[in-house]
Amino acid sequence: MKNFIELQDVCLKLGADFEIQNLSFHVAEGEIFGFLGPSGAGKTTTIKLLTKQLKKDSGSIFLMGEPIEETPRSRYDEIGILSDTSNLYDRMTIEENLNFFAELKGVKKDKVEGILQRVELLKERKRPFKKCSRGMKQRAILAAAVLNQPPLLFLDEPTSGLDPATSQEIHKLLTDLNEQGTTIFLTTHNMEEADKLCRRVGILNQGRLIACDTPQNLKLQFARDEVQLLTKDRKVLRVKKNQEGAKAIYDAICGGDCLTIHSREPNLEEIFLQLTGREF
Repeated sequence: MKNFIELQDVCLKLGADFEIQNLSFHVAEGEIFGFLGPSGAGKTTTIKLLTKQLKKDSGSIFLMGEPIEETPRSRYDEIGILSDTSNLYDRMTIEENLNFFAELKGVKKDKVEGILQRVELLKERKRPFKKCSRGMKQRAILAAAVLNQPPLLFLDEPTSGLDPATSQEIHKLLTDLNEQGTTIFLTTHNMEEADKLCRRVGILNQGRLIACDTPQNLKLQFARDEVQLLTKDRKVLRVKKNQEGAKAIYDAICGGDCLTIHSREPNLEEIFLQLTGREF
């Protein structure tokens, strides 16, 4: 499996401060990679570096196996991008917008109906974009980004501000795209979203990568050395993962006093807090 994205000691200075410092990671072909961090950490800046909207000061960037300086324009025509500045034309309908972008991307217009159905906008196809709800707009923008079934898709906060039902619809679309071969680079503040969708996640803080692994491995790395039980009288019992703790668990189960039992792995936000002392 080859790397679709690779950064080696990348630095970028904007103004007096470093925006990105010695950033190194890779994204393998076919994975969904989550890039996490608080506002101002450098997530959007990294996407701008990878899409040649900004130029690095030092280090190396490889995109789909080629040095980014040698990546031809035609290659970027294949890439899908959804950023905080992405938008469609207000006075055009959803369908007119998608037909327009299909023509720009060299996609046959008969594919527009299929993508409208996938993002559940087929019934609203004749609605002017400016009259759409926020969730409908986000789905339409995403549809425009994936019209050409891009091999690589950059998503910057794709579900920010959306209701849970709309977010769920977008998650399903992203999962389907990934299963069909699209590699996805996802930035998000939503730790549950990253945990659900991403094979691996990188955690960024003040322009530095402070952790990079699968969500499960990160949770196990920072797991507490204890097990938590909830008893019938709704008391929480915490015991160590040792012989004494095992006996307490055994006694609670045999005595019929145990309602629930689970180990205490932290979520991704708690891991970030442990690493930095900062909240998302």
